Amino acid sequence: MPAIFTKLDKIKPAYDVVYKVTAVICKVLLAADILVVSFQVAGRYIPFIPDPSWTEQVVLTLMSYMAVLSAALAIRRGAHIRMTAFDNYLPKKFIKILDILADIAVFILAIIMITQGWKYAIQIGSKGNYESMPWLSRFWMYFPVALAGVAMLVFELEALYNHIKSFYVPDDDKAKDAEKKEGGK
Repeated sequence: MPAIFTKLDKIKPAYDVVYKVTAVICKVLLAADILVVSFQVAGRYIPFIPDPSWTEQVVLTLMSYMAVLSAALAIRRGAHIRMTAFDNYLPKKFIKILDILADIAVFILAIIMITQGWKYAIQIGSKGNYESMPWLSRFWMYFPVALAGVAMLVFELEALYNHIKSFYVPDDDKAKDAEKKEGGK
């Protein structure tokens, strides 16, 4: 059975690329957010700099993209909110089963985010425009939900695979623990 895991582990670089691209997108959005807010504040207090009305809606839209994409990144790192109070008292196999159930629930949520987010972006978003930017469709305000659903789906597939793999390749957990300890030094 571990032979199949060796073959499937070759996909890991693709997950790494998706993670890095998503992280770069979040960083660019944060930088753009900071620049737009700085321009907005400067426009309020420096007389020769204009105070455009579009800055607030742009900042809110960029923040919505950052929030949902960074949540998807947290899935890959295993940094999402998780109840671990009973982990020391429950059997390890039971915890692995609970992890797989949680992965399936998040996987379903990702599918719902993709389908409903796209539906809202197309149906509601494309029918209106930003007030301060009448040339820009509100599609871009609703689209982050579907986009984050895709990122969550990708990272959740990897998490689900890793949890299933841990049943058949128990030494992988020990190797990960050793890597974390070496990385923490």
